[in-house]
Amino acid sequence: MATKFENEPMLEIYIFETTQILDQLEQVVLSSEKSGSFSEDSVNEIFRFMHTIKGSSAMMLFNNITNISHQMEEVFYFIREKKRATVNHSSLSDLVLSAVDFIKVEVNKIKNFDFPDGNPDAIIELFKDYLIYIKEINEVSGEIKKPESTKKQQYYIPQEKKHRDKNSNLFKAILHFDPGCEMENIRAYTVIFGLTEFMDEITYEPPDIAENEQTSDWIRENGFHIYMKTGSTYEEIDELLNKTVFLNKLELKVAEESDFEQSARAIEPSINLDGPVIKSPLNEIETKEQVSSAPQSMISVHVDKLDGLMNMVGELVISEAMVTQNPIVASIESESFLKASRLLHKITGELQDMVMSIRMVPLSTTFIKMHRIVRDMSKKLQKNVVLELSGEETEVDKNIIEHISDPLMHLIRNALDHGIENENERLNSGKELTGKISLSAKNAGSDVLIIIKDDGKGLSKANILKKARENGLLFKPEEDMSEREIFNLILVPGFSTKADVTEFSGRGVGMDVVAKNLEAVGGVVIVESEEGVGTTITLKIPLTLAIIEGMNIKVGQSRYTIPITTIKESFRPSGKDCIMDPDNNEMVMVRGNCYPIMRLHERYDVKGAVTGFDEGIMIMVEQDEKVICLFADELLGQQQVVVKSLPQYIHNFKKIVGIAGCTLLGDGNISLILDISSLAGLRIR
Repeated sequence: MATKFENEPMLEIYIFETTQILDQLEQVVLSSEKSGSFSEDSVNEIFRFMHTIKGSSAMMLFNNITNISHQMEEVFYFIREKKRATVNHSSLSDLVLSAVDFIKVEVNKIKNFDFPDGNPDAIIELFKDYLIYIKEINEVSGEIKKPESTKKQQYYIPQEKKHRDKNSNLFKAILHFDPGCEMENIRAYTVIFGLTEFMDEITYEPPDIAENEQTSDWIRENGFHIYMKTGSTYEEIDELLNKTVFLNKLELKVAEESDFEQSARAIEPSINLDGPVIKSPLNEIETKEQVSSAPQSMISVHVDKLDGLMNMVGELVISEAMVTQNPIVASIESESFLKASRLLHKITGELQDMVMSIRMVPLSTTFIKMHRIVRDMSKKLQKNVVLELSGEETEVDKNIIEHISDPLMHLIRNALDHGIENENERLNSGKELTGKISLSAKNAGSDVLIIIKDDGKGLSKANILKKARENGLLFKPEEDMSEREIFNLILVPGFSTKADVTEFSGRGVGMDVVAKNLEAVGGVVIVESEEGVGTTITLKIPLTLAIIEGMNIKVGQSRYTIPITTIKESFRPSGKDCIMDPDNNEMVMVRGNCYPIMRLHERYDVKGAVTGFDEGIMIMVEQDEKVICLFADELLGQQQVVVKSLPQYIHNFKKIVGIAGCTLLGDGNISLILDISSLAGLRIR
């Protein structure tokens, strides 16, 4: 059942920190499993991770996450206290990762404002059984006692209330929680946090509930004692305390001044009433001196704010163009105005670059997640495979990373499942028994290349052509198809079926989805392979989608924009260079090579456009190794343009092939941005 959480800022902090911790935890486990043991540092780190998740989840009342975190913490507490404990590392890794997966699912529910209602009982029982098992094999008798902490009383007097206690009421409350609710110390902390805004002064016993787990046992036996000095009435405090979650019994009575003063002796303020503190695992290992003296050099910003900032910068770029390109402004002959105009353009460009750099995030987070996929599938398929990463520091736009995560996971799975052979096959082929998958990234101009390479059996061209014939997917005679065109057939929807996926070393199922996801961000998929040697799949994606460098062209009264990166050259051909092919398609001869021509006025039914080749201009463009010559009236000039998506009602009315979006030009006209990849594919086929 969907529910709207009341404290959304606090919820965002919880989601952000828990997600970060889970990612770090997963990598620590994978690293430990790879090394064959859990080092003392790793055990301490995992213990801190689970302690943090447990505490913050209890505060947010996500009890299923709290319970599973507590049980995992118990296991690692034992391992931490029992030095050199005998542990089955592989089984423990499986168990911890299953808990991580469970919590990830619950956190995703919370992101969608659903209550995390998953049942962790099965995993908790496995942890309990595992704890019993490692206790038995380590011949442990009795429980390991947690060390006593030095207690200090906690007390708070709000600054604005220090002189308001003349008419204050004094109360003493004892709260008893439901048996078996566990985490009594955290639940007590939550009660104090909820009370403070109504209090002039407040003390409680036991005092160190936030940092000492041992206080849970004391509260379980004696209850949680609270001494309050408040302007609120008995009835108001009674109503407030009775709302406590898991409250079993409440004892509330009027207190004497002497009782209150005695409880408030030797006081130190220690509760942060500006908001609940969700401790970071990093903070726990820092000293107090480091925390107090280290300046805050980084902050977290919601991605929606960055999107809004990017949109505003885009509007600024458009407005600047509308001012500087206005005919009236262009006629002003003033050196000071031109200087100011150039300065405005410079500042606008620098602001745009700065915003772009803020949105850029490294691929490392996405790349590192692939270790988990390789680890799980290797065990499932009983293949020994290693994953090598390089170039993970390469940065791309935040929105693009969201589109490429799923394709990357799919390609890694396919490389391991259909590409890497089993040990017997590798042995017979003279290969090393351990298969290799490499995942790398590098910058290439305004694009980023992500390369997935395996040393498996490769793709069989004969089998691909056979399957394409059977499914009617060939778009030209087989003998005329290049090697790359043959390999790219695996990206066509409907190429493979589940029943046939293992009959040849292809990558059929779902590869069309990979291609579609890349097309959504203006990227392309390039497939290369050598049978018996391996396969390389390259994802070519733009650095950003927001602002591009474009060449504006005119066709009749319409305006179009071509991404600069796709333009090879522009020229005006002579009549003798333009010929017709056997299928009656127009072609142009350039330095001995023939290229297809697309008349944009015919393609988009534009009236009043130039029709003679000697009157207009030809723009040769290339995308994904497809070359085509676009015929237009004239070039209007180069300009940075802000990419806007077409309105939804246009998509609902008709799918327009070859249009990637639109932009607003400096003169106020709307220009359609051409999608060169789809135009070239349409014309060449």
